[in-house]
Amino acid sequence: MGTKWPVQTLKYMILAFMTIIISYPILLMINSSFKSKLEIMISPFNLPKSFSLENYRIVWEKVNFSGYIWNSIIVSAVSVFVVIFVSSLAAYYLSRYSFKWNPFVLFFFMIGLMLPMKLAIIPLYLIMRNFHLLNTHFSLIAVYVAGGIPFAVFLFYGFFRTLPKDLEQSARLDGCNDFQVYYKIMLPIMKPPIAIVGIVNLVNVWNDFFYPLIFIKSDELRTIPLGMLTLFGEYDTEWNLLFAGLTISSLPLLIAFIFASRMFIEGLTSGALK
Repeated sequence: MGTKWPVQTLKYMILAFMTIIISYPILLMINSSFKSKLEIMISPFNLPKSFSLENYRIVWEKVNFSGYIWNSIIVSAVSVFVVIFVSSLAAYYLSRYSFKWNPFVLFFFMIGLMLPMKLAIIPLYLIMRNFHLLNTHFSLIAVYVAGGIPFAVFLFYGFFRTLPKDLEQSARLDGCNDFQVYYKIMLPIMKPPIAIVGIVNLVNVWNDFFYPLIFIKSDELRTIPLGMLTLFGEYDTEWNLLFAGLTISSLPLLIAFIFASRMFIEGLTSGALK
């Protein structure tokens, strides 16, 4: 007991220190969102003199922030759902069924982890232009799905390989077909990898600035990172509105992370009980 106490205290001190370092930029962003631009310049690290929601009202009305959030939600939700659904089915088939081209198909998915898609931005732009998909949400969804599938297949494939086949055989004896085995047996115990794939892809899609800048032209279809450009002027920047917009845009990610963490823990707990 005497020897463990200093070690535990040191661990808690390190964790507390790391928590402060990680949380400080977030707290500074929230604190600055309640200040005026002049107050941010004069005293950037002090608390605001008065807490007012005026910055949030202005950024919501002036910058069409509600439209940007809605666009980001549509693109992110559809992209993450398609990545999880397609990748889990592909990984399930590759891990459970043996056929001649199985290693080559798996290697084809793994190539996507080695080659960054941004290197192919010119061919991607030409493809979207030829198919008349520029300035549409579908162009973003297609790129995000193609970029997210390789990692998801890799993760799901490794997860399926660790599961015993007795679960599937018992389900087939009860009359389940292949899709019912996947949907009723495999999917409920896939919560940990689904949570990981979901949160990783959601963060990438939600915060991406590059592809919307290339494919989206009209203001009505802009996502949050691209829409925030309206707060950057040629000679001046509305820092108070920018911090307010960043605070609003971070809330959906925070909610999604809490939900994914809970699903991850529930999946581990159910797996341990079984």
